[in-house]
Amino acid sequence: MQKTLYSLALASLPLMTLLSGSVLAIPEGKTECIAPAKPGGGWDFTCRSVARTLQELDLIPAGMQTINIAGASGGVAFSHVRAKRQGDEDTIVAASTATTTRLAQRRYAQGNADQVRWAAALGADYGIIAVAKDSPYATLTELLDALEQDPGSVSFSGGDVAGGFDHLKVLMSARKAGVEELRDIKYLAFDSGSVAITQLLGGHIDAFTGDLSEALGFVESGDLRLLAVFSEERLPGEFSGIPTAREQGIDVIAPNWRGFYLPGGISDESYQWWVDNLDTLYASEEWKQVMQDNGLLPFHKSGEAMTQFVNQQIQDIRELSDTLGLVQ
Repeated sequence: MQKTLYSLALASLPLMTLLSGSVLAIPEGKTECIAPAKPGGGWDFTCRSVARTLQELDLIPAGMQTINIAGASGGVAFSHVRAKRQGDEDTIVAASTATTTRLAQRRYAQGNADQVRWAAALGADYGIIAVAKDSPYATLTELLDALEQDPGSVSFSGGDVAGGFDHLKVLMSARKAGVEELRDIKYLAFDSGSVAITQLLGGHIDAFTGDLSEALGFVESGDLRLLAVFSEERLPGEFSGIPTAREQGIDVIAPNWRGFYLPGGISDESYQWWVDNLDTLYASEEWKQVMQDNGLLPFHKSGEAMTQFVNQQIQDIRELSDTLGLVQ
């Protein structure tokens, strides 16, 4: 895709950089962020909040449009990027631990991590388990006790496919609680966290497994009650009242990083331009406010460090999934 130099960015580059011929390629006009889910979920939040902040900080030359490509817990979008967006330097794709989980379990058709370029993680969204406000379960312990008595007695909804990271949070917790028949636990997958929560509030499901950012609006409205957050310790500020799973005797930690990958086949210069600008975004006061408002905690990796992290996480999740019989 043809690129041009952007005068403001060029003016700020050191003279030696200009003379060396290593000026970074940047988008010419509007850019796109692909959210691999329907509007309202975590990936949609990632795209829209980053797009808004990039524009506020004048880090992109024009607007950024969010494109929703739902299906197969990110698999449809991954296949689309691999087949249709190779070398597209104007596109970023929202990703998270759910993405690496599906890659680890070989759930993306002929998909693997080295077919795209991993750009950055811009925060961590910790996992939660929640119930409707009128649920009979007041604590995580009560809910898991019910599963221990009868693994099929509690149904869960999540914005991820069966065997995905949302599902794994429940399975890991149940295993820690002594539930033996993990395959009997009911999990219903939906295309986004918001849809999964709507099913819960409609009385069709007993509990929701997902991430704090997905549930926050429903908690603030009083419709949803959080039983546990899967963090090392209680979250700061307004989230400090949420008990951790660990303090309830369930030693499970489940951070869900939120960030981006780029299409394979893009130039090193374009890749580095996106990495640098996402680094700048992460360091800004504007992004710190977005994180605070949406329950994201500091977590940042980019460039080669991000690629190494993704590869290691895929290896770790594959080993866990293999133990639970979830790897294809």
